[in-house]
Amino acid sequence: MNLLNNLRVSFRSLTANTLRSILTILGIVIGVGAVVALLSIGKGATQSVTSQVENLGSNLITVSSRRNFQPGVVGGTSATLMYSDYTAILDNVGNIEAIAPVYTSGAQVTYQDKTSNYQISGINEDYFTVHSYSVARGRPLLASDNKSQSKVVVIGSQVATDMFSGLNPVGRSLTINNVKFEVVGVLESKGTLGFGGGDSAILVPLQTGYTFIFGSLSRNNGKQTLSSISLSAADANSVDSVISQVETVLRGEHGLGLNDTLSFSVSSQAQALSVLNQVSGTLTAFLGAVAAISLLVGGVGIMNISLVSVTERTREIGLRKAVGAQRRAILFQFLIETMTLAIIGGVFGVLLGVGIATIVSISGVITASITWDTIILAFASAALVGLFFGIYPAYQASKKSPIEALRYE
Repeated sequence: MNLLNNLRVSFRSLTANTLRSILTILGIVIGVGAVVALLSIGKGATQSVTSQVENLGSNLITVSSRRNFQPGVVGGTSATLMYSDYTAILDNVGNIEAIAPVYTSGAQVTYQDKTSNYQISGINEDYFTVHSYSVARGRPLLASDNKSQSKVVVIGSQVATDMFSGLNPVGRSLTINNVKFEVVGVLESKGTLGFGGGDSAILVPLQTGYTFIFGSLSRNNGKQTLSSISLSAADANSVDSVISQVETVLRGEHGLGLNDTLSFSVSSQAQALSVLNQVSGTLTAFLGAVAAISLLVGGVGIMNISLVSVTERTREIGLRKAVGAQRRAILFQFLIETMTLAIIGGVFGVLLGVGIATIVSISGVITASITWDTIILAFASAALVGLFFGIYPAYQASKKSPIEALRYE
């Protein structure tokens, strides 16, 4: 029996029990749909977070305190990053395009009758270059603002929306911890880049912040401290060299030998992206594995229905064998039927998964990434499930004795 005749017989058999066939296909549809939707959403989430990390700045290097956990010390200890560390790096590290000291602290922000708590970051003029910030309205902070300790502030687009309700914030005053600051600029939207960053940023001159906002919390033994230092290497090839130089300077500033554990984390954007991709890849694989379970359940349903079909068509099998049908013809016939169920389920499953992913994207929660490799993987998985779970029922049908099969009631 040729392939065309096998397909014709398969469709006739499947349509003879339409409801049963639809319910069997439904398991594959749900499984394939889950694979496509979850993998697309996982890839979309990965691309979104990766894009946000890349938006932090070109060739970005971040210096921050590393917490060291010690036996008997609750919460561990960490060295304090000093303003003098910034000046030492500025004076002794080469191949730097820009460097920005940062001190961040929570504060109460008020405009007229609106009051909210925000993270306030004290910065210098290089911060905008290091983090690739652009100003949509007004101007950025300048070196002169730090030198004169001007009470000026640049805010993120979300802060502008929340506090000023559509008004142009430039030229208006915000009160930060009971001190009035003039809004001189609003940042272009970059999304939420972390706690207190991105569109929720409130940026003041660092020296102004030390004097009017941060107070004694920003000092250690009378010396000014920092939350972090951000650097932008001159080019991608200089990143590793800059990191090595920064570590050397910090060891010298804090009296640490080459064999001592560095109390500070010096990490690049590339390193952060590498870790992020590993984590997101694991998460996406996990989501795919969860979805694959649904596909396997659909495969079990195909096997179950196929075994029932073999039992119901025992006399048909006996008759075909009696007139000369070979075992492989019977085997091939039942395999085609299971494969047909799986392929039809795969087609509708792909449509379902694409539909779910599209709805998620339209909702604005996550922009799902629907790619051909995801669709092909899900469809191929459905076909393999149909083949795998169809082999045993087809084998059972092919080995039946024609005499016993004809006697079956």
